[in-house]
Amino acid sequence: MRKCALSAAALVTALGALTACGSGSDQKNAGTESITTATVGASAKPAAKPLTAGDAFTKLSAKVSSAKLSGVVTEDNDPNNLLGRPNQYTSKITFTDSRIKADDVAGAEPGSLELGGAIEDFASAADAQARADYIQKVTKGMPMLVEYDYVSGTLLVRVSRYLTPTQAADYKAGAALLG
Repeated sequence: MRKCALSAAALVTALGALTACGSGSDQKNAGTESITTATVGASAKPAAKPLTAGDAFTKLSAKVSSAKLSGVVTEDNDPNNLLGRPNQYTSKITFTDSRIKADDVAGAEPGSLELGGAIEDFASAADAQARADYIQKVTKGMPMLVEYDYVSGTLLVRVSRYLTPTQAADYKAGAALLG
């Protein structure tokens, strides 16, 4: 009976994880973009005093001037219901990017990744990488869900598909300074 209970729990966890990507609700096709993930300065050990998502955004926005803070995710407003749960993010913020055309994101809800992006902070670099890997796997082959993901230590910087690869590279460079 214990094996059945563990298997059922594993199945429920896997099904819950499949619905928790949180890439927004816009169904507009963005073309043939591919998912991009880069690991920047990741290490097996967390930093002595890791940055929160808010701290990371302050540093990142100093390098990417088009990024503006749009929200702080709490237990009450987390659309993924992952904040503070085991192996999930411990803090999260969302941001907009003024280079994204308003017509491309018309109807997107405030806090949507499509408007700019998000930064998620994890207890370990392995958890941040696991989240990035999960997002890639779930969104592979689905242009409407594609995004750029950059892992830097315990941080995952998620960036809107509406930015060009050159524009997204600004976030990659900024993420490299966080780790």
